[in-house]
Amino acid sequence: MDIKTLTANLSVTPQIAASDMQAIKDAGFRAIICNRPDGEGADQPTFAEIEKAAKKIGIETAYQPIVSGKVSNEDAADFDEAVAKLPGPVLAYCRSGTRSATLWSLSQATRRSVADIFAATKAAGYDMGGVVRRIVNGGKTPTDTGDAQYDIVIVGAGAGGIAAAASLKSRKPGLEIAIIDPADIHYYQPGWTMVGGGIFEPQQTSRTMGSLIPQGVHWIKVAVAAFEPENNAVILDGCRVVKYNRMIVCPGLKLDWNKIEGLVDTLGHNGVTSNYRYDLAPYTWELVKGMKEGRAIFTQPPMPIKCAGAPQKAMYLSGDAWHRRGVLKNIDIQFNNAGGVLFGVKDYVPALMEYVKKYDADLNFFHNLVAVDGPAKKAWFDVAKPDTEVERVEMEFDMMHVCPPQTAPDFIRVSPLADAAGWVDVDQATLRHKTYDNIWSLGDVMNAPNAKTAAAARIQAPIVAENIVADMRGGSPVAQYNGYGSCPLTVERGKIVLAEFGYGGTMLPSFPKALVDGTKPTRAAWFLKEKMLPPIYWKGMLKGREWMAKPEKIAAE
Repeated sequence: MDIKTLTANLSVTPQIAASDMQAIKDAGFRAIICNRPDGEGADQPTFAEIEKAAKKIGIETAYQPIVSGKVSNEDAADFDEAVAKLPGPVLAYCRSGTRSATLWSLSQATRRSVADIFAATKAAGYDMGGVVRRIVNGGKTPTDTGDAQYDIVIVGAGAGGIAAAASLKSRKPGLEIAIIDPADIHYYQPGWTMVGGGIFEPQQTSRTMGSLIPQGVHWIKVAVAAFEPENNAVILDGCRVVKYNRMIVCPGLKLDWNKIEGLVDTLGHNGVTSNYRYDLAPYTWELVKGMKEGRAIFTQPPMPIKCAGAPQKAMYLSGDAWHRRGVLKNIDIQFNNAGGVLFGVKDYVPALMEYVKKYDADLNFFHNLVAVDGPAKKAWFDVAKPDTEVERVEMEFDMMHVCPPQTAPDFIRVSPLADAAGWVDVDQATLRHKTYDNIWSLGDVMNAPNAKTAAAARIQAPIVAENIVADMRGGSPVAQYNGYGSCPLTVERGKIVLAEFGYGGTMLPSFPKALVDGTKPTRAAWFLKEKMLPPIYWKGMLKGREWMAKPEKIAAE
């Protein structure tokens, strides 16, 4: 037997034998559903044999035979009813377990998200891609899929998606492009650090999505439910199907606030804040302004995260504000990092350590936030130092800035596009999918080993555009990505350590060292962050003007 769990009450397995019954009972099952018709295979026991052996040891049974490949809507409803009536846990079986898993998937379509259903069946080793449209359609066979067809479909209207659409339109104005995204507002997320530091106002970091979609690009304002790359199709919520010749996948990543026990209930209250949310960044500044003494904790989860420097940027700007007000000596700053280093590129660490010392901050490595009790002002961290047992420690706080754990969005993680870790699987140079050659990806969602920053997406968008146009002409990729990312580390108000680097931690400065030495805090870098980068983002990157983002050509062999 190869029993696979779908829920606490239901598991599925390939064909069982009467001799398996005691083992099934010992595993805790109280009922069995047979979904395989008698006589389907020469070596197959009849249901009567299974039922007799089951009844002998007190296991209830149900017979719901399904012809392979012919699961009807009524079958799914009958299966759901049988599971509900039988004493649990229930074990369902057919030849391979696939029919049983399919029946469960369709029966759950109105109760669970597509991603949750796919995650459960994928973990059990069953691919539900063949019934995805039915699952999206509430478990029912769609009568009208409402197909639309485009040259390019872009999933996600964040920095990468809009920039890629604009770059493509600037190269081939006649392209039929659709962007799929349900959001009403587009955010300049790099600005939230500055909001939390009292430098920007929140409204400076947002625009309506409709004002930013490039002219001539169709905006499909709905969420993606699933992908059918073999059919060049995207399935939307509500079961509308959008077909494409080529697709760009760039929906960003998921901030997993719920992974930390108690966090969601206390965010925005009790001194718990985060610059990773538009509505909370102002609360960060409110807390910093009001704090005169006590302990301030700044957390950083395991990688990967978007803008890996953001957790410590919040610490530096807070420390600077307290220093300027003369209260720093009364504030205990703790930087609790799940990783083992302050910053992944060692060339920038010396300059950062000077500020760690200036603000008298304690660096606590291998400390991962797992739970928060806001009203009690307590937090718990799992300390996982190398070669030692994990230890849970409790820390009290007066203020805590949290960076949440981050993953690929659910609909990406369970899709055929994802690697084993859930990220879109691309060639790190061309950003083309490794399996589906008419799909590209950029931004935070893909698995190239680069820093997940808006600066990275700014460089990636023209590369993807160049390579898609080359593919349309029947050619090979012409542009390559070197892993460039930038992290302007706001170490104090008025000075920034401008970290710019590529794959393997290679330093990739954009400016002569005499103008901006990235390994040192400079006012020039602050001017760039405060005054130059926002208009470059809104008026350059999102408009297809590739300032300082000319694609690097692949060298001819």
